[in-house]
Amino acid sequence: MDNKQSILFLINPKSGVNSKRSLPELIVSNIDKERFDYSIMETKYVAHATELTSQAVAQGVDAVVAVGGDGTVNEVARALVGSKTALGIIPCGSGNGMARHIGIPLELKKAIEFINLAQVTAVDYGKINGQPFFCTCGIGFDAFVSNSFAKGKQRGPLGYFHNMLIDWLNYRPEVYELETESYSENYKAFLIACGNASQYGNNAYIAPRASMRDGLLSITILEPFSSLDVPFVLGGIFGHSINSNSHVRTLESRWVKIKRKKAGVIHFDGEPMEMDADLFIEIVPSGLNVLAAPEWDGTSKPVPIYKQVVELMSSSLPQLPNLPNLPNLPNIPMGKNPFKK
Repeated sequence: MDNKQSILFLINPKSGVNSKRSLPELIVSNIDKERFDYSIMETKYVAHATELTSQAVAQGVDAVVAVGGDGTVNEVARALVGSKTALGIIPCGSGNGMARHIGIPLELKKAIEFINLAQVTAVDYGKINGQPFFCTCGIGFDAFVSNSFAKGKQRGPLGYFHNMLIDWLNYRPEVYELETESYSENYKAFLIACGNASQYGNNAYIAPRASMRDGLLSITILEPFSSLDVPFVLGGIFGHSINSNSHVRTLESRWVKIKRKKAGVIHFDGEPMEMDADLFIEIVPSGLNVLAAPEWDGTSKPVPIYKQVVELMSSSLPQLPNLPNLPNLPNIPMGKNPFKK
């Protein structure tokens, strides 16, 4: 009993498009009880996951599992940086970028089984003007779309593509001054993406060469392109080959400074935020522990296009509505470790 690891599951009932009503029972039925003492809690409001994770870290919990999308993952992970407590993920969001990069199955039962076999692995994370991110951050069109997607009501891949097509008509590229530790240049760019991981989510690989264990940002600069180039750009993003497009420049660096004409929206892990005109983006090597497959090297394996199509069709099927509340779940009493007998 003393050798068991303590693990806390934090369920965000509002993430993604699927109902979470069966999740507590699914966790109880499939978690390895020989390895873990577990507890399950539900988040109630924005940043609640960060609060609960901070309390779990103070209590010495071994792992906290974010059950939700990339926003939930960010809330949990920001409270874990620099600690010994590891991040686990059960992907239930619209994009699930970090889970996909690590190779965590999207099927819930398989994601729990993945946790049973996982080992703790140190990975990098990024910061943009001090704000931590774990997958990608960026400015330009992707931030523009993230902002409109966050305000919209339609979730999932189709909702994102709908916003992207509408925003395409209103977006105008800007000129940016970009500086790294070995490079300086001005660019008129459609977008600039900085990847700690390879993709935004939904298998959209904006930084296909990114590794979460190399201590480097993977920077993708997409220059303006014509309407005729759209199929090739999208094909490169979803085909894991955007780096070979003639409109793309790629860099690797521990940090990058980006200057624009005025303050505006950026995104980190798909979440939009207003920031100053001057941006400083940096990587923090090995600053976060995650639950990953024992053989994982920090990179991602591309998903074939035909599998992406099947997944897109599956995600578009009607889903049961989320319930307003999950069943009563055991809470962690503050002031002591609930996993110790």
